[in-house]
Amino acid sequence: MTTLYETDFNQWIEETAKTLKEGNFHALDLENLIEEIESMGSNNKREIKSRLIVLLMHLLKCKYQPEKQTRSWIATINTQRTEIELVLEDSPSLRSLLTASIANCYKKARLNAATETNLSPSVFPLECPFTQEQILDSDYFPNA
Repeated sequence: MTTLYETDFNQWIEETAKTLKEGNFHALDLENLIEEIESMGSNNKREIKSRLIVLLMHLLKCKYQPEKQTRSWIATINTQRTEIELVLEDSPSLRSLLTASIANCYKKARLNAATETNLSPSVFPLECPFTQEQILDSDYFPNA
């Protein structure tokens, strides 16, 4: 099955599921199965961080360039909040990752916001000006 993993990933998944259902555990490609399971967790973590960066960047844009706020910015904020919540519904243990990631993600969002707005990074605070509650609150928009 290792060869199948390398040549046809989808078929490898189907065969692995079938092998698991049959209880034929000795026939499993354990090395790749373990790698894929670990990867699933990493993907959720990466998704939360990526969406948090985009969300924070748009919150900053709304706060520091309110005159340029568009429906697209609001839609992006809403989408990122929804997608983060969906991941957290499936994996509530990742809420602690969200909390721990805000400061680091904010640094990236701050630089991205400066680039997109053409404002100096010094315009934006060094520390995240939003609480976790505000970040996730579907009713919260800066300057609203």
